[in-house]
Amino acid sequence: MRRGVGHPGVVGTHEEDLPGLASELRAAVRGDVDFSVTARALATMDASNYRRVPAGTVAPRDAADVAAVLEACRAHGATPVVARGAGTSIGGQATGTGVVLDLTRHMGGIVSLDPEARTAVVRPGLVLDRLRDAARPHGLTFGPDPSTHSRCTLGGMIGNNACGAHSVAWGTTADNVRSLEVVTYRGERLTLGRDGRGAPPGLLDLVDRNLALLRTGYPEGLPRRISGYALDALLPERGRDVVRSFVGSEGTLGVVTEATVTLVPLPAEPVLVVLGYADESAAADAAAGLLPYGPLTVEGMAADLVRGASGLPKGAAWLFCEVDGARAAADLVRAADALDAAVVREAAGQRALWRIREDAAGTATRMPGGGDAWPGWEDCAVPPARLGAYLRDFRALLADFGLRGVPYGHFGDGCVHVRIDFDLWTGKGVRDFRRFSEAVADLVVAHGGSLSGEHGDGQARAELLPRMYGEELVGLFGAVKDVWDPDGGLNPGMLVRPRRLDEGLRFEGLPVVGVGRAAARCVGVAKCRVEGPSTGPGVMCPSYRATGEEKHSTRGRARLLHEMALGEVITDGWRSEEVREALDLCLSCKGCRSDCPVGVDMAAYKAEFLDRHYARRPFARPRSHWTMGRLPGWLAHFGRGLNAVMGLPFAARLAGVTPERTMPRVAERSFAYWFAQRASTRPPSLTLWPDTFTNHLAPEVGEAAVRVLEDAGLGVDLPPGRVCCGLTYVSTGQLGAARKVMRRTLDVMGQAEGPVVVLEPSCAATLRTDLPELMGDDPRAARLAASVLTFAEALETLAPDWTPPRLDRPVTGQTHCHQHAVLGDTADRRLRERAGLTGELAGGCCGLAGNFGFEPGHYEVSVTCAEDQLLPALRAAGGATVLADGFSCRTQIADLTDFRGRHLAELLAEAIDSGLKPSGS
Repeated sequence: MRRGVGHPGVVGTHEEDLPGLASELRAAVRGDVDFSVTARALATMDASNYRRVPAGTVAPRDAADVAAVLEACRAHGATPVVARGAGTSIGGQATGTGVVLDLTRHMGGIVSLDPEARTAVVRPGLVLDRLRDAARPHGLTFGPDPSTHSRCTLGGMIGNNACGAHSVAWGTTADNVRSLEVVTYRGERLTLGRDGRGAPPGLLDLVDRNLALLRTGYPEGLPRRISGYALDALLPERGRDVVRSFVGSEGTLGVVTEATVTLVPLPAEPVLVVLGYADESAAADAAAGLLPYGPLTVEGMAADLVRGASGLPKGAAWLFCEVDGARAAADLVRAADALDAAVVREAAGQRALWRIREDAAGTATRMPGGGDAWPGWEDCAVPPARLGAYLRDFRALLADFGLRGVPYGHFGDGCVHVRIDFDLWTGKGVRDFRRFSEAVADLVVAHGGSLSGEHGDGQARAELLPRMYGEELVGLFGAVKDVWDPDGGLNPGMLVRPRRLDEGLRFEGLPVVGVGRAAARCVGVAKCRVEGPSTGPGVMCPSYRATGEEKHSTRGRARLLHEMALGEVITDGWRSEEVREALDLCLSCKGCRSDCPVGVDMAAYKAEFLDRHYARRPFARPRSHWTMGRLPGWLAHFGRGLNAVMGLPFAARLAGVTPERTMPRVAERSFAYWFAQRASTRPPSLTLWPDTFTNHLAPEVGEAAVRVLEDAGLGVDLPPGRVCCGLTYVSTGQLGAARKVMRRTLDVMGQAEGPVVVLEPSCAATLRTDLPELMGDDPRAARLAASVLTFAEALETLAPDWTPPRLDRPVTGQTHCHQHAVLGDTADRRLRERAGLTGELAGGCCGLAGNFGFEPGHYEVSVTCAEDQLLPALRAAGGATVLADGFSCRTQIADLTDFRGRHLAELLAEAIDSGLKPSGS
């Protein structure tokens, strides 16, 4: 075993030791022990720049399991243990070389909630939003609310002393924890509280021997001092608060198994006041002056982060200030001396604006010019009154180093988040990363600040703590660590005796091009890991919602692709069965392309992986790739003759289709045939794309669209030959075939100019994105992509004076996931409104997703995805008309319910034919 530098505890376990350790753990615990390649690969990274390969993972069921894991690891050569929640830590403290404790799987419950006492007893794996949901009916909430509130855990928040937007009113996690149940590495179970309660032997004596250092060594007037251990909480005059001193220790002292937390009253009338300022410095200078007016939040961001978001007042920088009540809002606006202000009372409007702020941790990783930015100097804090001066100096330092970053954050607390475009791929870039980190640490200290203001030190900043606290106090941190954890088994290399800040970067050894580089864009903020039924228009990530397993989240898949590219844990490259298995349940919904804050496009990565995985092994492919994946060709050559084949008893098995599914029937006549038999009523002004689904399986949609477009005064024509976007080939990873199909399509379209209207959202999305990405060497691809319009976009842009019929009825149904992710549905919403169609369509994914829901082994997940939003919406619909423009969505609805989904074109055409409006009006 490899022993750590400067400490007797080990920092890793040899590969040959892993089976023995895994066997010992399985015998000792009731929880899940997983030392598989997949489990190890999924836990190598958190949301930081760092990577450490663990021996394996354990998901304990209770405190007894936690103690058993620690005992087994201690006996097995002091194998390190790292407690992990959602894995969104930015300093690297949720990674480890030994055993990673996954506290989210079984230890995520609420033990009790007492509304009168305003307390809750929770387990460490509980997601913050679940606690907030339980407290809300009582008019209560948990005060700290980091932007990752939908997936971060209470244990992780305790480990990092998380804060969030409301800390100006409700403080940090340390301010909201009453007591903790913890287990030390040596198996001691302690209950931590005030008055020295739960202190391990020797801790208070150590404090008493260093009273002068503890009374003078910490900066004052700093609400966001998160760095280091809060040992000053153990001073006699501060109540010897052991629990407060433990919060923020990053899993280096003990493992939390239960916490009693304080709840706070929700504001009776929350109002969001957004104040606009001339620039970032003006907003930062103004923030501290707003605190006497009692705001609940004072969040700041500048135009270089917002990038065109709507609903903001005039200005180039903004403060987001939540207050309680209209009077408080008016007082704040009068006091603010802002250029402009917006007062938002409606909950929906507030959510839309807060979403800009909550996504910042991801959107800040994409520079305006398209480059990547990374954590590394993520969340320092200075006294609020010095924030403006600090930001001016910080911007100047960035310029001196030739770096770019977008500061934002908790301006009322003086806490700044920023992602910076460090070059972490080259030796020079890493050296510059270190030099800048050292320089900015000195700058923060010069302003009286803390190196960490929210996310903890981890590996990213711990090496620099002597610059803030001095060597003597940092040495005391090490002595405290030894009192709690004399074996050094808990999260070694973090916070005390740290690894170097430029050591173990996750980019080291990663190819600079290819899917590994693309997957490295995932910074781990884990928006794809939101649990429970989704609401609103979002899609990502349907397979994680269905399974609750990290490997079926966008982040999990990105991590596996990252490890595949590195070749250390996953050693068989493109042939990896671990990666294939994880991607097997990816629906290629493209939701991550839009919903992931950094734009990870797992559908594209899956297509490339499948293409390479089966390269030169065509017969290893699932049968569905040959049938569903090449469906356009089969339909073009055999048409309705396929109905007879698919009616045979063994047809589904032969076609590689799950027997639970009913295969759609091919229409008696294709849409193209129908169109060719009719006389054109107008000279063509647009090309209507006869996609495979509309042409052969739902020609009534195409016929309806022609009727509506012509009623709007538009001449319609079809392409002069057979065309196909290549969607089914792409989604099954047959990229060579897809390019051939696309090239033939470009030949048919020739130099055609003018709009191309596509009725099927998945085909429109493929033409807009996959076509130019796969055919980037052909300028015709970009031209065709730019010409694509959806049905609603065509009516809005090509016939702006057309009046649709008034249907005046409620609708429900599904916005196609590709529509949401690639095309947007703004024009569709406006068209429905003009037609008198009321009600919202469900977000999420229908779960059928082209070939996905037809493939063996996918049926249960497919139905579970539909149950997320679509099926509940249909059950609650009453007599509403069901709208679903996507063929997959309509097929799923027909297969799982008694409802019939309709394309919007069908509703409008029926109304026109019924005389609800004069033709051509």
